[in-house]
Amino acid sequence: MFETLKEILVSKLKLSPEQITPEATKEDIELDSLAVVELSLTLENELGITISDDELLHAETVEEIAKLIESRSTKT
Repeated sequence: MFETLKEILVSKLKLSPEQITPEATKEDIELDSLAVVELSLTLENELGITISDDELLHAETVEEIAKLIESRSTKT
């Protein structure tokens, strides 16, 4: 799921791929609150996964966001 998230962050949010590592924080990759809202909408539109902005904001690292997405994608 990390690679999928990285692809979305790079292609849709125009973030630098070099900065996106599992350990990177939202601040490291410059993912501000507006970008989090955009990420939430993109996840819903592209993957059909609903994750609120607040949930994404509580995730500290890219890996935590990827795990959150993975946990939602496995639920039916």
